[in-house]
Amino acid sequence: MSESKAYKGGCHCGKVRYEATIDLANTMKCNCSICSKRNWVLTFAGAEQFKLESGEKVLTDYQFGKKNIHHLFCSNCGTQSFARAAGKDGITMYAVNVNCLDAVDVSTLTPKAVDGKSF
Repeated sequence: MSESKAYKGGCHCGKVRYEATIDLANTMKCNCSICSKRNWVLTFAGAEQFKLESGEKVLTDYQFGKKNIHHLFCSNCGTQSFARAAGKDGITMYAVNVNCLDAVDVSTLTPKAVDGKSF
């Protein structure tokens, strides 16, 4: 049985830091253009489960396609450790790059394959 736990994470240079309460049993690997090029392993957190602790002023926003997702990255080191979007219900969700979490060995996870290319 899996459960949510609080994890700390952030960018390479350390200017962007956050805490996300997530369940690492629910990770995914998407094959869309941006996820595959960035080698993302994703999991998701609701607005109540995500807290940006530092770095708001150094975040740069990149959007493409339908411009629904805010691909936020550190303007200092270029790392995209999370993204933000509103779901169809209007509720904010965060996509967390599991590779950017502290003390998480991604090789021990089994991400679900998602065909984002077809969306």
